[in-house]
Amino acid sequence: MRIEVFLDQLAQQAIKDALDLEAPAVLRPTQDPKHGDYQVNGVMGLAKRLKKNPRELAAGVAEKLVAHEAISEATVAGPGFVNLRLDEAWLAGLLDAAHADRERDGVDASEAKKTIVVDFSSPNIAKQMHVGHLRSTIIGDAIVRLLRFVGHEVIGDNHLGDWGTQFGLLIVGMREWGDEAALEADPVPELERVYKLASAKAKEDEAFAESARAELAKLQQGDAENRALWEKFVAVSKRSLNALYARLDVEFDEWLGESAYDDMLPGVVETLLEKKIAREDQGAICVFFNELEGVPGKLAKQEVPFIVRKGDGAFLYSTSDIATVLYRKERWDADESLYVVGQPQKQHFQQLFEVVRQLGVEMKLEHVEFGSVLNAEGKLIRTRSADGKPITLASLLDEAEERAEQKMLEEQKLDAELAASLKKTVGIGAVKYADLKQNRTSDYKFDFDKMVAFEGNAGPYLQYQHARCCSILRKGEIDPSGLGGAITLAHDDEKALGRRLAKFPDVVHAAAEQAMPHYITDHLYALARDYSAFFTNCQVLKSEGAQRESRLALVNLTRRQMKRGLGLLGIEAPERM
Repeated sequence: MRIEVFLDQLAQQAIKDALDLEAPAVLRPTQDPKHGDYQVNGVMGLAKRLKKNPRELAAGVAEKLVAHEAISEATVAGPGFVNLRLDEAWLAGLLDAAHADRERDGVDASEAKKTIVVDFSSPNIAKQMHVGHLRSTIIGDAIVRLLRFVGHEVIGDNHLGDWGTQFGLLIVGMREWGDEAALEADPVPELERVYKLASAKAKEDEAFAESARAELAKLQQGDAENRALWEKFVAVSKRSLNALYARLDVEFDEWLGESAYDDMLPGVVETLLEKKIAREDQGAICVFFNELEGVPGKLAKQEVPFIVRKGDGAFLYSTSDIATVLYRKERWDADESLYVVGQPQKQHFQQLFEVVRQLGVEMKLEHVEFGSVLNAEGKLIRTRSADGKPITLASLLDEAEERAEQKMLEEQKLDAELAASLKKTVGIGAVKYADLKQNRTSDYKFDFDKMVAFEGNAGPYLQYQHARCCSILRKGEIDPSGLGGAITLAHDDEKALGRRLAKFPDVVHAAAEQAMPHYITDHLYALARDYSAFFTNCQVLKSEGAQRESRLALVNLTRRQMKRGLGLLGIEAPERM
């Protein structure tokens, strides 16, 4: 059960019964648990509208609320707030139901099932992934997992940069400098090496540049030899990318790059011209938003046009992006399409979404924007080291694993075999958690020391708390599947832990609906702290009878919620640490 949704509906009904009015309850968790668990704030706005005493109105609402079994106390505070305290027996019943629900831990599916495309990661073919690709990949994967868990049909699409001018350079470059053995052994660095040489020569040698353009034209016209080379570049790049995605435990349903839409592009431009959404300007085909009806004022004032075909006849990724929307609507009848892309592309997506709206496509489009990764000095993290070598995502993950292993050996005093077996789980989990715990719209500082910490709001700390839960059950020789005793909430720390556990369904749904994975990390960190207090102050294995069964159930539900929450973020939860 989504407890906050339930309480909001309950409060709305109480307002209707007490005041004979339909109005929002404006339910909020209380800031101080001394005042209760939740607060109803909607009465004050009603009182102003009705020109009546807000406290008197609030008293009537409180009387209706306290009559429900879920509410043990409803009191009027301040200028007209209604503070609610949940009934502990009712809350314990919710926890019993969640504990019995081994498949979903009490998290219900969304009532309205949607088909949602999540566009994320999207690296360029023939280039190594670097730290700049990290956020889109990690955030996008978490969003896919969250949306899928709450019941939506989700298509994760890796929209590859696999078409364009760089392939003409690669074709001529491979013929002049390519090493087939290197291409087979370690393809992407070899392609990068060749591209760098070709790009540099094209700047100095116009004849070479012209030959690259000619080979690109042949590719685009379907030349068999060039097509075979391009297909090879794509295939070996995908192989390399897949190895990296496997380390990150990230999967995609589709790998539809820009090339998939190439045949659609002329038709896109023709349609834009026919509908008078675009027009010719100095040989190019452009959309000028100030010439269209119904365009939001801010966008209409932008002077930069949205170019869909250049003067030389070449299409742009803007054209491909329009085609992508049309394809997703046609193939999957998608209700929504989410683009997990950095904030610098905000204007592009504003323009794209307006063009699509002008075309009459009925699909919700959302730019799931995120901030930049910064270094310790607060500057954009470099993608190259001081000696000019690329800082690849693979090398970053290697270092994370090494640091995690060192931390487990030196600080946690784990034996060498266990530390070695956990270094990938802890190291990569630490990188993911450090990113996902941020509000995605914010920049964040990349700090290995904080990432791999076993204290504070860090991935290893949460993994350790899960392992502690497993350790208790293991020490007591408890089979979790056999736990079924009724939960009771008597001790203050039992109550605090119970209230936290009950919030999980609301948190999961909010994180999915708003594409905010940090809601999950915030919940898990708070849960870990509440569990730590419970573990310190409430005997579990040494307690007896019904109390022992209840506390074991709380431990087990905490364990499952920790594992489930981390899993929704793409992070493993080891049983031993």
